[in-house]
Amino acid sequence: MKTTPRGSFTFFSLKLLYFFIIVLFVAVPLKMYAQNKDETAIRKILEDQTTAWNNGSIEDFMKGYWQNDSLMFVGKNGLKYGYNSTLENYKKNYPDTAARGKLYFDLLQVKRLSRQYYYVTGRWQLIRSIGNLEGYFTLLFKKINSNWVIIADHSR
Repeated sequence: MKTTPRGSFTFFSLKLLYFFIIVLFVAVPLKMYAQNKDETAIRKILEDQTTAWNNGSIEDFMKGYWQNDSLMFVGKNGLKYGYNSTLENYKKNYPDTAARGKLYFDLLQVKRLSRQYYYVTGRWQLIRSIGNLEGYFTLLFKKINSNWVIIADHSR
């Protein structure tokens, strides 16, 4: 019976090593891609919102929200419901370029709760000529009719 010195590879060990390398570099990234396509879509919505805001279009900014009377928004003035109420509140509080400034998001956490829900935590900043504003937000995204939308927003 032939033995191999400790630490050397046998043909079987080499095949096993190749198998793990294939799993590591092929199967794991494919699974991560499948899980992250929803997260990528959510990040894209937030990126599109930033672009819309910075281009002066509150209406386009609002495309990330659920267009429903049950949309929930919690801000400095308390709890409000409804897409139209949220849109009008944004228009009232940010009527012009000086008030809107430039919006920046820093996403702190994008967490999958289930196949249908994501929870996002982040920091927002408005760089403005009339004085900067900043705060934190939590967003609840829901997949409705194959599209991710914000159904609850708590921004302070």
